[in-house]
Amino acid sequence: MRPIPVAFHIWFLEVHTYGIGLALTFWFGLRYTERRLRERDYPAEWVTGMFVWVIVAAILGARAMQVLTHLSEYTAHPADIIAVWQGGLSSFGGLLAAVPVAIVIQRRRCPELPGLRFADLMAPVLMACWGVGRLLGPQLMVAGGGARTDAWYGMYYAGEIGRRVPVPIFQAISDFAIFGILLLVERWLRDRGPRVASDGSTLTAVTAPLPPTGIIVGLGMVLWGIERFLDEQLWLHGTDGALGSSLVQLAGLALIVAGGALIASRVRPYRAWRASHPDPAAPEGPAGGGAEADDPGGVVTAEASAPGPSSSADGD
Repeated sequence: MRPIPVAFHIWFLEVHTYGIGLALTFWFGLRYTERRLRERDYPAEWVTGMFVWVIVAAILGARAMQVLTHLSEYTAHPADIIAVWQGGLSSFGGLLAAVPVAIVIQRRRCPELPGLRFADLMAPVLMACWGVGRLLGPQLMVAGGGARTDAWYGMYYAGEIGRRVPVPIFQAISDFAIFGILLLVERWLRDRGPRVASDGSTLTAVTAPLPPTGIIVGLGMVLWGIERFLDEQLWLHGTDGALGSSLVQLAGLALIVAGGALIASRVRPYRAWRASHPDPAAPEGPAGGGAEADDPGGVVTAEASAPGPSSSADGD
């Protein structure tokens, strides 16, 4: 069985499938982000500009982390440092560089969108992109497999001897599962909103206040942290280097703790949101939903909000 092709030629030009996969993944992320913002009546014109800088930051950060965790290899072959088309991008390095860039640009270009609400909107996007990116990126690059195996599911990868654990495929399955869970929780939160206004009238998912912020991104952090920790334990077994493997596991544990703490901090706002009875006569957002404010508790009630985007599409 031959390895998956990692490059092909168009006349004299060598095209790497890994690069094409990354480009398609970023394009998918851009379009999906725009869709989720428009469904919630936020402007989306600024997203393309943000993605340009996010892509640059993600690639630089991912490559820098990869080089630092494999310093001896790149010291011996310094020209390989810029050969990103051959693969070798650290997920956590890309996140560390791209997330701050996205936050800064979002605050400048779309100040009406609260930061944690933006994070909640982006969490499913990131997981969907990670799933697509695993299949179109590492699965199609040189040395993209995991530990060597004789199991029936083993695959051959360019630059590696023998059958390998198809880690990118397993990771994609996990990422898509997390993506589905986050969307289901979005819908569940929307359906669990208060249904009785202060005057006794009935509220719907469209007219009810928005749920507390931070729950979706917190859950995504916990689930993805578990996934990345188990990746190293079950599939990779240090194939990415001892230092890289240890850092990934530590980062996974840090995500689990930080995400759990964020979810715990949302318990009180969630209970207050469920028990609230908003004033139906208060100003509403353009699509009729409870308007949103970036208040410390993360609970949006009609009594203490200004006109803003609606919650009519909190699930996809």
